[in-house]
Amino acid sequence: MRIAVAAGDGRGGALRVVAEDGAPAGGVEDVADLVSAIAARERDFAPRWVWPSTARLYPRLLEAGVRVSRCHDLELVESLLLGHAGRYGEPRSVRAAWARLRGEPVPEDRPPPREDAAQPSLFDDDAGREESADDLGQIVAVHAEQQRAAAGLGGFALLAAAESAGSLVAAEMAHDGLPWSAAEHDALLTEMLGPRPTGGLRPRRLQDLADRISAAFGPRVHVNPDSPAQIIRAFASAGLPIPSTRAHVLRQLDHPAVPLLLEYKELARLHAAHGWTWLDTWVSGGRFRPEYVVGGVVSGRWATSGGGALQIPRVLRKAVVADPGWALVVADAAQLEPRVLAALAGDRAFSEAAAHGDLYAALSDAFRDDADGGRTARDKAKIALLSAMYGGGTADAVQLLAVLKSRFPQAFEYVEAAAREGERGGLVRSRLGRTCPPPSAGWRELTSAGDDDAAPGPRGGTAAQALRGRGRFTRNFVVQATAADWALALLASLRRRLTALGPPRLVFFQHDEVIVHSPADLAGEVAGAVRDAALEARGLLFGDTPVVFPMEIAVVDRYADAK
Repeated sequence: MRIAVAAGDGRGGALRVVAEDGAPAGGVEDVADLVSAIAARERDFAPRWVWPSTARLYPRLLEAGVRVSRCHDLELVESLLLGHAGRYGEPRSVRAAWARLRGEPVPEDRPPPREDAAQPSLFDDDAGREESADDLGQIVAVHAEQQRAAAGLGGFALLAAAESAGSLVAAEMAHDGLPWSAAEHDALLTEMLGPRPTGGLRPRRLQDLADRISAAFGPRVHVNPDSPAQIIRAFASAGLPIPSTRAHVLRQLDHPAVPLLLEYKELARLHAAHGWTWLDTWVSGGRFRPEYVVGGVVSGRWATSGGGALQIPRVLRKAVVADPGWALVVADAAQLEPRVLAALAGDRAFSEAAAHGDLYAALSDAFRDDADGGRTARDKAKIALLSAMYGGGTADAVQLLAVLKSRFPQAFEYVEAAAREGERGGLVRSRLGRTCPPPSAGWRELTSAGDDDAAPGPRGGTAAQALRGRGRFTRNFVVQATAADWALALLASLRRRLTALGPPRLVFFQHDEVIVHSPADLAGEVAGAVRDAALEARGLLFGDTPVVFPMEIAVVDRYADAK
């Protein structure tokens, strides 16, 4: 059963049962309390809810203690369909999709509200209809069109379901939060930076390093380490001209200020990105609640619009601490993208190697294990695979790629074909149909001149460079986007299994890693659920394949102890 949902201009709204193909299967039902109505029907029928945006509606349900099992997020699915048609960036709202259906001018999507803006609650009685009310007729029509379009696109229906399930996971993780010890975080910052400063001053450790950096350039030079221009001038005065202050540039210099600058940059980055201000803003009640953006990256990977959840520094993982009596079940997929390539390509020899726990070790017999720069055969297998997926350019990589091409021709050809398609300006897709963006108008203009080594374009690159860049992008896209498909299928399956267990909650997801916060006595069952979810995701995407997707699982009290 599917039920379309339209939020009204107050606490009420409207519901309508629709068939799997989107056709209306019942009359419109106006409800005075939309949250209560959804809760009752979820309890009785567990339908797939069809609504404009999980990110807009579901947090209000969660605040009321209502969780749903399934949904169809119209905005996310519209984005996927537009991408499949090569129309990235077009408005994705229900109003926009409705206008496209009718051949009318398409309205722009409203920008996300500012954090400091006074916003009416979705269910507040005084919320203006223009801002909060949905049109049920438009929702039903757009959903029916999406179902019609998806039916003709192979595995796209599974992609739509997985992306929508991901939207539920994202909202629930933001609501439940990642267990976070503010006291532990503060202690770590104090240990590394000194006591918390006041009045906008630098922490004591940073100020000490700043003073020593200036002193290293001599008594007549004052250098602000936060100013790249001043650092470049100071090194030039010392007879060491540099083009930038990037770490790899600084490491090439022999000067006493270099180690001080490198330490300063690392600590200053921590202070700016995850210092006390971050702690005050994002951690409350023992939980870190970031704002996840499902499909925020074109490959299908997630992003965040606040909190930087996908870039938690390793040193701060000590602050991720399970509640008393609970545990963190930390699981990540080992060597996910190379295994995805093996399953995609159908290369028998490569797939047989990927049926083992350590894929690189299994492939190592294809590479001579000698004293080549200290690299082992396993190292060479890893370099060759990563070069095939990301586009290798070094002499070593070229030689190792030749071995890969000889031993595993189908795997090599799979990514090569994707690169050639990209260089032609074409589109490539993930296993389930997620589609890469088309090349820009500037790219087409530059590459249509016919002279690959002609004068650089407006951004400085030649046509040959533009072609190679596009090829590298599409070569990686088919693998990375399919890995994102697999991860979404894993999330959907794991979420369903955790719901059956009861208290355990998914609290973190990053590309190929998940964390579940679980009562300690259920941690073993949660680990089993993770493994079963990985198996289900493999079957959904790749059917009967020898390729395995092993999950490395640790049950710990602190995230830092997992690796």
